[in-house]
Amino acid sequence: MKFIVKTQRGMESVAANYIKESLPDARVWASPMGYYGLIIVETDEEKAAETILQIPEVERLIPVVVEVPAELEKIVESAEELASMINESETFAVKTKRRGKHRFTSMDVNRELGARIRELTNADVNLSWPDRVVQVEIIGDRAYISVVPGEEFRKFTPDKIDARKLFRKVTLIQMPYWGDYKACRSFGEKIGRAAQAFEVKELIIAPKEKMDAFELAEFINGVRVGQESRHRIQREAYPWKVEKVPVSVWDIYQVVRDKRRNKRLLIITDPKGPTLAEVKENLARDMFHAKEVVIFVGSREGIPRGLFRFADYIVDLAPYMTFATEHGIPAALVSLWEVYEEYARKREEGA
Repeated sequence: MKFIVKTQRGMESVAANYIKESLPDARVWASPMGYYGLIIVETDEEKAAETILQIPEVERLIPVVVEVPAELEKIVESAEELASMINESETFAVKTKRRGKHRFTSMDVNRELGARIRELTNADVNLSWPDRVVQVEIIGDRAYISVVPGEEFRKFTPDKIDARKLFRKVTLIQMPYWGDYKACRSFGEKIGRAAQAFEVKELIIAPKEKMDAFELAEFINGVRVGQESRHRIQREAYPWKVEKVPVSVWDIYQVVRDKRRNKRLLIITDPKGPTLAEVKENLARDMFHAKEVVIFVGSREGIPRGLFRFADYIVDLAPYMTFATEHGIPAALVSLWEVYEEYARKREEGA
């Protein structure tokens, strides 16, 4: 039996040594053809898979079903053998990881091999939540093909509630950081990255009074840099189109005046309020039904107390603790998402 073992880049030699100790008769090839993070293992040991998975450095173990030359025609021909492992009632997807130079692309493999398997099995293709995944690992001049359960590839599954249902209607009101230019820019980057990471509806930079224009400029430039760096990662990682979060500047008192409208929920995070556990039932319900959820986050100092009278909720996220400026957005959104998800799941279950 042959296996493709995947590790963190640079950990392949460590994992290979442990595999050799655990399976003395195995043939182990770390970094085949110089590709880091990979190990090829060949062994006759019946419980080899269980043994290899006991090694913490091993991240994935892929049993090889078919090994063929890295030629498109040969890979497509392997469908004859792979088809017996996919039932007509199941869905499948073909995923290819290609290393080295070839006359075809990974998409060519996915398309041609997928079409042939579908022809042989009558099974439907499902790129989002397949029951089976035909995994094609191409390393230089060899192609190693396996059929694995689709669960191994599922980041986004139907049983999970999409967090964007909440975050798409969240407007963040962030007081800017002021002081040293370098610190302003640094904090701006962290805040811009956090707001973009959650794909919120809008980020409003809201000073509470007159402030140094150049300090504010450094902070906003930092927000832009942080946002763009996170957006680049999202475009590569997500299967859907990700838009940049709109960013604007507005006086915090005018924000409150504008947002005090029907179906808008105003939340201030502050130690003076009740704990999340005390208000979570009503808060979750109101967030679920709100058209817009407006969350105020302080910076160096808290939200002005005069605004508390206009908030629907004042929530203490972590009693006896004060969050650092750059942790305000993630702490608030993750905490609110937890209570929102619990409420949304109960509604789905009819509880």
